[in-house]
Amino acid sequence: MRRAAAVLAGLLALLVAGPAPAASATPGPPSAPEYWFDDWQVPRIWAGGAQGQGVTIAEIDTGVNADLAELSGRVLKGKDFGVGGDGRTDREVDAFGHGTAMASIMVARPGLLDITGLAPDAKILPIAVPLRGTTDAGRADRLPDAIRWAADHHARVISMSLGGKRSPKFDTQSCSDDEQSAIYYALRKGALVLASVGNTGPHRNFVEDPAVCLGVVAVGAVDATGTVAHFSTRQPYVTLVAPGVDVPSLGRLSGQAYAGDGTSQATAIASAVAALVWSKYPDLSARQVVARLLATLDGRRSRPSPAYGYGRLNAYRAVTADVPDSAPNPVYSAVAPFLARELALRRERLPDPPAPAVTKTRSTGSYVVGDAPRVTGDVVTGAVFAGIGLVALVALGFVGVRGRRRRRAAPGVLWTAPVPGWPAVAYGTPSPAASSPAASSPAVPSPAAPDWPPPPPPAAQWSSAPPPPESWAPPRRRPLPGRRPPDPDAEP
Repeated sequence: MRRAAAVLAGLLALLVAGPAPAASATPGPPSAPEYWFDDWQVPRIWAGGAQGQGVTIAEIDTGVNADLAELSGRVLKGKDFGVGGDGRTDREVDAFGHGTAMASIMVARPGLLDITGLAPDAKILPIAVPLRGTTDAGRADRLPDAIRWAADHHARVISMSLGGKRSPKFDTQSCSDDEQSAIYYALRKGALVLASVGNTGPHRNFVEDPAVCLGVVAVGAVDATGTVAHFSTRQPYVTLVAPGVDVPSLGRLSGQAYAGDGTSQATAIASAVAALVWSKYPDLSARQVVARLLATLDGRRSRPSPAYGYGRLNAYRAVTADVPDSAPNPVYSAVAPFLARELALRRERLPDPPAPAVTKTRSTGSYVVGDAPRVTGDVVTGAVFAGIGLVALVALGFVGVRGRRRRRAAPGVLWTAPVPGWPAVAYGTPSPAASSPAASSPAVPSPAAPDWPPPPPPAAQWSSAPPPPESWAPPRRRPLPGRRPPDPDAEP
């Protein structure tokens, strides 16, 4: 499935001006200030010791132009799953540079137009995947591989400002089995996974993965007043909303900047907030970080709204509030039994341990050599019965080995219930051994085995219009006035 980065903005003419204006109390250009810095008292958060230090954010996107001065020292060597490389080249054809833009929202140091990242001391691990609009768009996106790679390379936060539409006309699962498995893997490795819900609101509201996948913090967008953006997708799996309207960011070309709208930007900001929390409380688990984010939401509600999720993100409260260890976490509570079930199935399929090594032992008695035994009728009868017993034993052993191999080879079931109210769906080819609760682990919670193939989600949660093969609408952005004057010392 081809994917597209989630961006939506008005397109204006690119203007050329003089040097960037001096920094004000609110960072960003006057025409698109970073208003969440004021709303969340970000300078106070930083002064309290939370600037994202020690946290690696894996950004799965189009790649990041690590040569921009504002990103210097903040972009690690990553991986390019398209044409190859270390992810430090932005593959988007458009000058906006989606991956670079999201990285600047998270970690940029003040420079062009005073655009400043929310977690400036965090590090970006760039992971480029082929998306619509990139130079390698014709290749498979390999998103599951990218998620696993991020988890294996010590990313604490995995940020995905991208998505692909799902439809019951073409898909039997709301989240593909390979993506759900990769997300389970990342969660087991201790990573926090966020994804944008999409920009198909308020009417089409396509179901999109990976936001729909179990265990993902699905992020929608609000404007400066805290009102949900008209384009933000409405779905029952929305977890929370964050600023995503008129957000300034750096372009992939030096000296260019844009203001954009989208759940992409909201996801980048939410990922940076997670980094702030983790830098303040480095001993927290991913589950505890998510619990803290949810417990401190503005307008928090006990049941998620399709537009706002559980509420509006508040970085200041997330970093400074007293949050009890018992704070509810519906994201992880929903995924916990499925992770436990998958772990039990994995253990069932582990190979048998090797036989113990043969050791040399001393005889415990003595013997003498006597005459050779005589072959009598009793000896012949005993030999016959012994032969029959040996044949039976070999046959039983063969059946037993075949049975163990069959159970070992049986595919496991990756359980998930991606959307509240949807029927549980078992991904993978079902088998009686895999679909039934394991007798050897009665304490492991397991959902009821569903029908196969699973029924589609309720029609009201799917768009009636079939989606095209590609994902979201072509991104549009507003270039910001002001280009940085050329550096006389820079190479042409």
